[in-house]
Amino acid sequence: MNDISRSLLYGFISLIIFLIFTSNLGYPNNWICSLIGAFIVIIAYLLFKGYNELINGRNSVDNSWAQIDVQLNRRMDLIPNLVETVKGYASHEKETLNEVTEARSGLKNADTVKSALNANNKLTETLNNLFMVAENYPDLKANTNFQDLQNQLNQIEGQIANYRENFNNKVLNYNNLCQQIPTNIVALLFNFKPINYFQISDEDRITPKIKF
Repeated sequence: MNDISRSLLYGFISLIIFLIFTSNLGYPNNWICSLIGAFIVIIAYLLFKGYNELINGRNSVDNSWAQIDVQLNRRMDLIPNLVETVKGYASHEKETLNEVTEARSGLKNADTVKSALNANNKLTETLNNLFMVAENYPDLKANTNFQDLQNQLNQIEGQIANYRENFNNKVLNYNNLCQQIPTNIVALLFNFKPINYFQISDEDRITPKIKF
């Protein structure tokens, strides 16, 4: 039994109880008032239940995003060292290095989930470009610090991918609540809005691997 069917069942039971209660009070013929009262009870129940479900769904999304945010911060912390390492071997690749630095700043300054997702995709794109540039510098590829940073970034990317799947599942559940009857009515009344999925561009789905 899904949540909607369960809610309707509870509402029907509430209606029966309410009618029995009003009849016992000596108003067996006052069915109209009883029905109106039962209708109000059912609506109130659905409102409270729908509101709590939306709150739980949104909190689950926020918790999932917090796990991703930790990994994004870990990756941002590695980038300054990565840039400095590359500079030591390819200082004239200023355009690529500046793009990475600017993308990192964009992610650091993102103040919403949507802007953070867009900034993260931009950062991933610039990092991929940087790794492709590194292919032209054998000494850089052989640098142990560069290798360590590359390995750490790959591990973080794996963690982000795992958390992204969980985040998108939570978003799906929450967005379904925002769109399905009767919780979509509650979402409209209390301004619950759908949340964007964590999507990556086709170019970023495969991270270039540096061969040492």
